[in-house]
Amino acid sequence: MKHGVTQTLYSYWDNLRGARPAPNRSEVDPGEIRGLLGDTFILEVNNPQDVRYRLAGTRLCSAHCRELKGRNFLRGWSTKDREALESLIAAISEDAAAAVIGVNGQAERGQVLQMEMLLVPLNVPGEGRIRILGSCTPMEKPYWIGLHPILNQSISSLRLVWPDERPYFMEQRATLNPILPRFTAEGMTMPTPPLPRGAEKKVGHLTVYSGGKP
Repeated sequence: MKHGVTQTLYSYWDNLRGARPAPNRSEVDPGEIRGLLGDTFILEVNNPQDVRYRLAGTRLCSAHCRELKGRNFLRGWSTKDREALESLIAAISEDAAAAVIGVNGQAERGQVLQMEMLLVPLNVPGEGRIRILGSCTPMEKPYWIGLHPILNQSISSLRLVWPDERPYFMEQRATLNPILPRFTAEGMTMPTPPLPRGAEKKVGHLTVYSGGKP
């Protein structure tokens, strides 16, 4: 995690959940993360292909030059990136993973905005983990941000993190993770310090690192 917003939001979420896989949605207090709200959002997962913004911060909407509430989060990505995100969202909502994603936003005049995105699960009692808390923050703020809308996005890097150093599903059943084989996007790497032998998994052109806190 490179950006201060990403680090602060992750720490807030991690402290809020305690020993649980994820905190409850009702426990998130906007007042405690007031300075981050412009870059944060909450997603509602209806099905793997329909993941919609339930709330979206003002700075994030400004970068896209539109209101994002109600829009499909998966819109504007390439087919391969969308497939990777669908698998990633399944790992987050079903197995309590967290994800840090490097994003390149392409604006209408060919400008590229480099951003860092965080996705972490939220629990809704009685419904399971079907909400995702996230942030998406520009690494720099060029003059044109808010003037020329981001039309398309692509993944430049991806890191899947198990906050408790092992997938939540391993505590429920002794099987291999059924989520990981669905990562198919090309050209993605996950920069991270060296991990113990066996901590890496190669799936096509994507290296997935499991275990360890960020």
